[in-house]
Amino acid sequence: MKSFFSMFTKSAKELTNPVNLVKVGMLIAISMVIEMYSIDLTFFKINFAFLAIAVIGMLFGPTVGLFAGLICDVVGYMVHPNGAFLPAYTLVAGLQGLIYGICLYTKNDGHSIILRNNESKKDTDITLFLRIIIARLIDVVLINIFINTALNLHYHFITEDSYSAAVIARVTKNVVEYFLADLPLMFVLMPAALLAHKKTGGFKRKKTAKAA
Repeated sequence: MKSFFSMFTKSAKELTNPVNLVKVGMLIAISMVIEMYSIDLTFFKINFAFLAIAVIGMLFGPTVGLFAGLICDVVGYMVHPNGAFLPAYTLVAGLQGLIYGICLYTKNDGHSIILRNNESKKDTDITLFLRIIIARLIDVVLINIFINTALNLHYHFITEDSYSAAVIARVTKNVVEYFLADLPLMFVLMPAALLAHKKTGGFKRKKTAKAA
């Protein structure tokens, strides 16, 4: 439990590095640009803005992910206002960043899951990929299907008569998108983002003084 809460402290300290601040700002901007090109359909919206938030959560942890999600929603509304500002959706956006931070934060690695090829004797670390599967699944089920659908009903974006149809449409869309788009994109993007972060100074450890 102590390790879980310390993850939030580590995450907050990430922003003491000016380079990390720039990276977070760039990723927030990317998320907002992607959001601009989302496709609104009757009961749901298709967009991949979550990818940038997932990268922020992976690289900088749950605290940064939470605030990045909140900022994306608030600033996105200010830049492109569409209807009334609804704080509930802002909180949901923050929750999304929190989920990815908790599930994917690389500095919280305590154990690795290794697959070994018996023929080549080569080991493959699949920890990140398993975390991606879990993180996106939680996001899809908890936020996309349950919370957002409930909020849409609460704010009368969908009627009670169309609620069942909305749920069926959302479940179908999210299941198809999860396997055919979300996971393939994340499996490619997340390791690439991790490598790029490392090459630009990420995860550098402070040198400890040698004992006399």
